[in-house]
Amino acid sequence: MKVLILSHDEVVRLLPMTECIEAMEEALAALARGEVHQPLRMVTKPASARGVMALMPAFQAGTEPTFGLKAICVFPGNAAIGKDAHQGGVLLFSGVTGELRAMMNASAITAIRTAAVSAVATRVLAREDANDLAIIGAGVQARSHLEAMATVRSIRRARVAARRFENAQAFARGMQAKITYPIEAVPTPEAAVRDADLIVTATTSRDPVIKREWISAGVHINAIGTFSPSAREVDTETMAAASLFVDRRESALNEAGDYLIAARESAIGPDHIKAELGEVLIGAHQGRTSPGEITLFKSLGLAIEDLAAASLAYRKAQQQAVGSWIEFD
Repeated sequence: MKVLILSHDEVVRLLPMTECIEAMEEALAALARGEVHQPLRMVTKPASARGVMALMPAFQAGTEPTFGLKAICVFPGNAAIGKDAHQGGVLLFSGVTGELRAMMNASAITAIRTAAVSAVATRVLAREDANDLAIIGAGVQARSHLEAMATVRSIRRARVAARRFENAQAFARGMQAKITYPIEAVPTPEAAVRDADLIVTATTSRDPVIKREWISAGVHINAIGTFSPSAREVDTETMAAASLFVDRRESALNEAGDYLIAARESAIGPDHIKAELGEVLIGAHQGRTSPGEITLFKSLGLAIEDLAAASLAYRKAQQQAVGSWIEFD
């Protein structure tokens, strides 16, 4: 038996954003139809550790039943040394024999599939004429979201803010040659989101980086940076004012600090979640209902998304002879 090994750059080569967006649509729709088995992620944080480790398993049946497992470490301090905060691997196993099929770079898969899911949410929830983009954060996810947002909307301009203004400036300089619309670094999150109709929060902040008084009617927000019950990027007032959509209710009710902190403040409850994104995709629930509605997609990242992205990369690697195949008997 041979196992496929894919590096970061090989994963990027095999997962162009347009194809990954379609794969995420299919995966989220399958989840909504009950075709996926996916327990909550398990997170381990030793008191003396600088980061956390999360284990994210999933299973999808069908003509090629497959188990997937992402084992990922999240080290927020990595940005200071030029590394992605997300480090780990995604494993694929045969759902027929249990044999290991592949191991792939989890940093690349996480960056691409997270932005692709945000693109799906933007396509079904944002206004058709949304074109003024604000990004809070200047790391790996900010880069992938610049591409993803432009895939589903005609972006006119982007403004980016980061914890340090010089980081936002370096980000804007580095990315401008790679995108077709102007990108401007601004000194504060408020300056970024004022008058924006698309907002992406992609930070490691534990406290809100956007406030209700800064944002306009009709905006769509993709909140993707936090997955801890004790951390949030969105303030309570915005959570209460927005129509809230999630990747999965169970995950949001157990892991999403943006939701849980607002709930602890008695501003919202479980009924505030309008729908899972997959439920909107299959027509079981409505998405946006008016141009002035504020829509918010809280993304926690799901194991089925990793499984779907890795399965796509595996099929394409076989077709294109990409990656290294090693004996694993």
